This record gives sequence, C-alpha cells and structure tokens, in this order.
Amino acid sequence: MKRLMCIGLLMMALGGCASNTSDENRQIHIGVSVYDEYDTFISELTQYFYSYATQDGRNITVEIYSAEKSQLTQNSQVQGMIADACDVICVNLVDRTAPSKIIDMARNSNTPVIFFNRELVSEDLLRWKKLYYVGADAYQSGQLQGESAAAYLREHPEADRNGDNMIQYFVLEGEAGHQDAIIRSESSVDKILEEGIVLEKEGYAIADWSRTQAQTQVALLIKENRNVELILANNDDMALGAIDAYRNANIKKEDRPAIFGIDGTEVGLEAVLSRELDGTVFNDMKGQAEAMFALAKALSLGEPLDGLGLIDNKYIRLPYEAISLDNIDKYLEE
Repeated sequence: MKRLMCIGLLMMALGGCASNTSDENRQIHIGVSVYDEYDTFISELTQYFYSYATQDGRNITVEIYSAEKSQLTQNSQVQGMIADACDVICVNLVDRTAPSKIIDMARNSNTPVIFFNRELVSEDLLRWKKLYYVGADAYQSGQLQGESAAAYLREHPEADRNGDNMIQYFVLEGEAGHQDAIIRSESSVDKILEEGIVLEKEGYAIADWSRTQAQTQVALLIKENRNVELILANNDDMALGAIDAYRNANIKKEDRPAIFGIDGTEVGLEAVLSRELDGTVFNDMKGQAEAMFALAKALSLGEPLDGLGLIDNKYIRLPYEAISLDNIDKYLEE
C-alpha cells in the first residue's frame, strides 16, 4: 500500500487512524485514496485538501495513498484505512464502475465515504446513506471547451489552413469507456457544431489522461502528415503532450493546430499565458478540496450537513469556467 503522506496536525496518532472519541476535541482522521499520484489535477487537489486540514486549527491527521491505477490496490487501501478506524474515507476511484467492494466495506464498518472527481454510477451512490460525491459536471466542461474553441476559430480564420471551409479535428480522450471522457468529448464537439463551425473528424486517440501518452499519440499523427487544424484534449496534461509533440517536431506555433485542454492546472495556465495553449476550462480543484474537507470534517464530528451545498443529500458540484488570455489573470492570482 503506497502512502503519499501521513501528516498529523498538532499531534500524530500512533495507531494509524485510531482515534480517541471520548475527547471533545478528539483527533480527526481522514484517509484519502487517489487513482494516480501523477495526475496533475488530482495532485493539486489533494495539496489543497491537505492545506485546508493544516489551517483548520483542530487535531487532524490526513493520510493520502496512491492506488497507482489498480482498483484491487485501492480496495486494499480502503480496507486498511477502515481497519485503522479512519473517521471518513475520501476515494478518487480507479474504476468508476467498480465501487461495490469499497461501498460494502464502508457500510459494514459504518465509515462514511466521499467519492471525488471520478464520478460513480448514481445507482451505486444510492446504495447507502453515508456515500457522497464531490466534483463537477463533465457536460459543462465540454460545452465550455467547445464554446471557447468556436470563438477562437471565428476570430482566427487562418486556423483553416487548407482553406476548405471546414475544420479538421482530432480528440485526445482520457480513458476508454470513461464517462467523463466520453461526455467531455461529445459535448465539446456538439457545442462547436452548434456554434456554426463545420467540422471534419480526423480521428481520436486514448491517452489515459497522460502528457507522455498524448505526446506519443500526436507524434504519430504528425508522422502520418494528417491535416489536423484543431485538437480537443480531455485535460490539460494531454493538451500539453500535444504541444510537446509539435515542439519536438520543430513545428512553429503558427503552423500547429489550435489546441484546447480542460482543468486549468498550474502548468495549463502557464501554457495559456505563454500562448502555447489556446484555451482551457477551469475545474475548481481548490473549491472541490475545500468542499470535500468541510464535508469530511462535519461527518467526522457528527455535525449537521446543512449549509454545505449538498444536492439531494449526496452531491456537491462546483461549476467550470472557461479560461483564455482575456481572463487568465483572475486564475493566476488564485
């Protein structure tokens, strides 16, 4: 079980996540399992989560583990955190269609679970009253990406480099069969078409949310000499991988397709600022971390959940926002 960090704030518990419930100011213990520590967005979100815990002023221990893209590993991590008597467990699912083992273990031990970022099927979330989800609406992210891309294409007619009055596009998809990846891709393309841009699909590639894999896929695209005028990536890491491929091929910015990402990570924002990336969509990792921590703390203390913004007593969703050079200063300040 790979632990990224185990940090006790004010006092370190010696028994893993064991706690003293008789103390009015007892230690709060929160366990977190993420699908992959190398995902830039998830890394930034968990850093914010930890910072909210450190700033809270209570006696709090946060343990964060990476499942390294293995659902079996994640199940084992959750089992260990339950054995250590964590008050709440936060899970960024490896496989959003396979939460059953985690749900069964949590229900049997009466341990609340907050799923985050990778949304499970709604029927699974209804299986027990102490299951929650914190994240955002994948459909909205695709719509905003498509809206930004359409605006850019209208403002830059030279993007249609072959002059055929249509835009040849390529999609970098995060994960095969992953709901958010599919929804982001489809809603982005649908929005561009709705905005009156004529599109022609040149293809797509699964790049597993990875900058390196996206670079490899786009390098193949360049080698095949296919006419691509727009790349829509499901996240910033893959968009940056596409940029890496064009840079390594010594292709100047003006000769590259327009490239758009999603997430508004620190490196994504820097790429927009440097005009390497033509736009991204802000996925509020700070807001999600704050909401997740507030929910975890309330559940740990047995406090009412009123005022936390829960929808149907299950969901907390934060809105996406489109980012371009026109408004990037706001996000850099954050």
